Formats: sequence, C-alpha cells, structure tokens
Amino acid sequence: MIEAGVLHIIIPLALVVCAIFVAVFRDLLYAVVALAVLSLLLAFEFYLLKAPDVAMAEAGIGAAVTVAIFIIAIRATRRME
Repeated sequence: MIEAGVLHIIIPLALVVCAIFVAVFRDLLYAVVALAVLSLLLAFEFYLLKAPDVAMAEAGIGAAVTVAIFIIAIRATRRME
C-alpha cells in the first residue's frame, strides 16, 4: 500500500501534468477529458487531506456537472480544424 506522504507528492505532480494537457490539447474534447481527470485527482487530494465534504463537492460539481456542460457546449458548435 502506498503511504499518504507519497500520494501527497504524486497527486500534485499529476495535477500539474493534467493542467498542462488541458492547455496544450488542440481538440476540445480531449481538453475536457483532461479537465475531468484533473478534477477527480483534486477531489482525491482533498479526501487525503481529510476534507471528504470538499472532495464530494469537487467530484460532483467539478468532474461531473462542469464537464457535462462543456461537452454539451462543444457538441452544439461546429467543428473547425
């Protein structure tokens, strides 16, 4: 089992990598998926920091509702490459 101290190092690094992916991806759907992964990692970090209420809110709003709204907005527009 991985210790919590190691996870407190790995998760912020993964957050930074996901944030870079969100900024770099040219395809908006890929960027939204990377944003969803970022939100889930952030929710997991909040859970490790003993804030389960904040983790639940981040997972529910940040990873689910926001991503769903972005996907609906992307589907409503025309794709131009």
